[in-house]
Amino acid sequence: MTIISNYYVRPIEEQDIPFLWEMLYASLHRREGDEPFSIESIHTPGLSKYVEDWGREGDFGYVAVDQQGKRLGSITLRFYTDQNAGYVNAATPEMGMAVTEDARGKGVGTSLLQTALDEVERRGIGAVSLSVDPDNQAIRLYKRLGFVEESLNGTSVTMVRVSKLES
Repeated sequence: MTIISNYYVRPIEEQDIPFLWEMLYASLHRREGDEPFSIESIHTPGLSKYVEDWGREGDFGYVAVDQQGKRLGSITLRFYTDQNAGYVNAATPEMGMAVTEDARGKGVGTSLLQTALDEVERRGIGAVSLSVDPDNQAIRLYKRLGFVEESLNGTSVTMVRVSKLES
């Protein structure tokens, strides 16, 4: 087991984009006994929208990095104008988060999420949304940090967190 004691969270930089694709793949929740998803699945329109053309207006996010420079996880926030999974409205960015397998359960996800939520508050964004598989353990973290279940769409729960400014 790897112990992660020293890591920091920083804004996403252009050289992190390949890692964002890796984290998009890592975020695909697979039930026990299911076949792994093909790596090509992240390049379908329903998934590629989370990373494709990263850095457009409104995009923001963070990467957790250890003292050796190894990336441990990422969180992205992106605004959409079209109806799709997790879409709440054009004013509510959708959040995507993943942590590398060896960094899970060590507070990295909490740090990423708290950093992103602090920035949401700083920017005056009214709410954020995310989509998560109902069996994903991360739901506990999301609920702990104020997300509530809004709807169930197939195998995905849309959760929303209203900013403190709005509540």
